[in-house]
Amino acid sequence: MKLRPRQDQAVEILGMTMTTDFEDTFDSIAGLCGYTLSKMAAEKVYEQSGLGPENVDVIELHDCFATNEMLSYEALGLCPEGKGGEFVDSEANTYGGRIVVNPSGGLISKGHPLGATGLAQCYELTHQLRGDLGKRQVEGAKRSMVSTRASPHQAISRSRTRSATSTARPSWTKKLLSAM
Repeated sequence: MKLRPRQDQAVEILGMTMTTDFEDTFDSIAGLCGYTLSKMAAEKVYEQSGLGPENVDVIELHDCFATNEMLSYEALGLCPEGKGGEFVDSEANTYGGRIVVNPSGGLISKGHPLGATGLAQCYELTHQLRGDLGKRQVEGAKRSMVSTRASPHQAISRSRTRSATSTARPSWTKKLLSAM
């Protein structure tokens, strides 16, 4: 089979879902921040992909403000409910920790342009899986996840590599989880 240009760097989405507000949306601040919809979307994507939060190497999540970022850690299963602060204090969310969160700098660093943020998150993670981001590259990133709002979704994907020893399909060594 003849490969198209850059086909050897393809990223496959292993799972994706969209959710909307739930009955508890207006019952709490967490509800208003999208806690339940993020949790439900993440659970669906983990089920679709056969992977879980422990399998994610790098994530771009919706950090429109600090509290939302903390709630997202919990909703996406990166830490137990009520333990977001401890997760951050232990530096589990950065280079050298359990998972690198928002290596792009997050939404706030981009000015949070509505609509464009989800695309920027997907762009970042595609390049993380390809291993071509230089200084902000997450070493050995094989699985990533994106979680965003406005069009809430979750997805998991993986990339092809040029050889069985790098990141090629059929070996499926790299994967992306996407949550919107």
